[in-house]
Amino acid sequence: VLLLSCLDLKSTILDKSHYLLYYLTCAMNPRMLITVNEDMSLRPVTVRVGQAVETVGQAGKPKRITGFQTHQTPVLLQAKERAELGTEEVLAVSSVLEGIVILKDNPEYETEGESK
Repeated sequence: VLLLSCLDLKSTILDKSHYLLYYLTCAMNPRMLITVNEDMSLRPVTVRVGQAVETVGQAGKPKRITGFQTHQTPVLLQAKERAELGTEEVLAVSSVLEGIVILKDNPEYETEGESK
């Protein structure tokens, strides 16, 4: 509807149907990744952002992104990009890393100097 009304802007969107712009502004939201603790305080963590790769039907634990760059959160994601955590120090509560993601500490994580 909005695209069709753009064919004659002067008599639709810019004149008596200006409320159609509200539909457009609701549809525009940035894809971002913000990581927070369980108490909802901002927690910067290293993430890898790269082009999404389809991994359905592949054996083992395949990489979900290719051609990645390493960033600190918060980051903006482009249309065909995906993010994954850069370290195993934290675990994400959700399986999809997009929007606001709650992180918790990994109880099985060991630093290099630590031994059992």
